[in-house]
Formats: sequence, C-alpha cells, structure tokens
Amino acid sequence: QRQLVESGGGLVQPGGPLRLSCAVSGFTLDLYAIGWFRQAPGKEREWISCISRSGGSTNYADSVKGRFTISTDNAKNTVDLKMNGLKPEDTGVYYCAAILTFSSTCPTIRSRYNYWGQGTQVTVSS
Repeated sequence: QRQLVESGGGLVQPGGPLRLSCAVSGFTLDLYAIGWFRQAPGKEREWISCISRSGGSTNYADSVKGRFTISTDNAKNTVDLKMNGLKPEDTGVYYCAAILTFSSTCPTIRSRYNYWGQGTQVTVSS
C-alpha cells in the first residue's frame, strides 16, 4: 500500500525557517515524482514544488523560488522541503503527493498526482 506521511509543520515567526519531510512507503522514489502543495484557508490547493524520480530535476512556484528547497533522500525514502524566509502568506496545510512516471521532469498540475498524504499545518505568525 502506497503511503505518504508529512511531518515537521508548526508555528514559526516571519522570516524563520522550517523543514518539512514526506516519508513514503510501499514504493521507491526512483520511479515516482513527488510534489509539494499547500492550501491556505478558503483557497484552492496550489502546487509549490516538485522533484522528479531519483531527484534528477526540481521545479518551484514563483512564490517560493529562492526561499524553498526540495530534496530527496533515497536511502530514507523521504522528500524534504526546506523553507527559509517564511512569510505569513506561506501559512496553510502542506501536502506531499506522488505520481508513477518515467519522465525526467515532474508535473506541476495537481490532478496528475495519484497518491496524497494527510497534510501538515504550517502557521507563520508573530
């Protein structure tokens, strides 16, 4: 059974860092691309970053480019999202998702992803 479990969320002050982790089980990251999404209160779930299978390529939404870094640890079967310079508008529930793919890139469209975690809350506030 393919499962994704997010962790690392919490309350952080503006400008602070936070590191989210997505632990996957039931599949390996060499065949799946992983995406990170977030959903702010009252808003649609939006894509923010993704990494291709085996970590070959990454992509970021303009809103987080230069502040967030996505990385894969194949040995641990985890995908981390390192967030720096957090802003109040980064507040939301963060989800990781997976798609089986043979592409060397990762999709940015939510509907392309088949498997989802339950999400972890990130609140940026002073």
